[in-house]
Amino acid sequence: METKDIAEQPNSGRAMAQVIGGTLIAAAAGATLAQKAEAQTVTDAHVLNHAPNLESLEAEFYLQGVFGRGLTAGDTGGFTTPSGARQVNFTTPELRQFAQEIAADEEAHVRFLRSALGGAAVQRPRIDLSPAVWTTAAKAAGLIPQNDTTTQFDPYANELLFFHAAFVFEDAGVTAYKGGARLISNKETLSAAAGILAVEGYHAANIRSVLFRNRNVQALGRTVEQIVQALSDLRDQADGPGDKDQGITNGPAAGTTTAANIVPTDNNAIAFSRSTREVLNIVYLGGTNSGGFFPNGLNGTIK
Repeated sequence: METKDIAEQPNSGRAMAQVIGGTLIAAAAGATLAQKAEAQTVTDAHVLNHAPNLESLEAEFYLQGVFGRGLTAGDTGGFTTPSGARQVNFTTPELRQFAQEIAADEEAHVRFLRSALGGAAVQRPRIDLSPAVWTTAAKAAGLIPQNDTTTQFDPYANELLFFHAAFVFEDAGVTAYKGGARLISNKETLSAAAGILAVEGYHAANIRSVLFRNRNVQALGRTVEQIVQALSDLRDQADGPGDKDQGITNGPAAGTTTAANIVPTDNNAIAFSRSTREVLNIVYLGGTNSGGFFPNGLNGTIK
């Protein structure tokens, strides 16, 4: 049966590029273990060794979507191709350049972390980036009816869908790094992690800005603003109790219909923190130890 894409053909200037927050999740992972006071001591090495798992998720998504290739065997410890990803036909030069820069950043993060870890680096786990996984997420967000077997959320079908999918990963990464920063004891390690967090923050703000500029574009009978809000609500639902997520708008502002919300923060303008469990719930799409983008779970001590 022929499938239908979730959006129509993209217009120029639609949605931006983003990232998965891999390293961020790594740091946050240690946070949960520490909070639970588990017998095993969480070290800087444990935290950093978790990072390549999730940075690889980001890197594979962007490299496949932008260049039609993934990480090398040397960058993954063996695995080279994630399931279901493919190159996107970018029609807007500006958006292609945004995505190219982010892809290069994520690839560099993976290589930096694996180089720092040396022989202690874990092998990249199995990654599933197929439209089927994204469609599952879209159904969980209420964007596609559960009984609809024809409509598909295919992030590789066009620019707009690719950048909506990228949004799913971005803020999770920023909040994970924020949550895990306090676990790192070595100042040089903390400095490197802060540098990666800053880059992820730039990525997140970029994609949120582009999505906001295109907030009234229609897709799946909804506006971009409504779709992004649904995806934000899904992250909030998946990570457990508490409200640690925000869409790209934040109520009316003087002289405008809607106020931009490019930087999601608490009342003190501080980024939210997520624990390991909360972030893993997102990338596992609600699974406990595996599922979603990581069908077999993660590798390493913190997973």
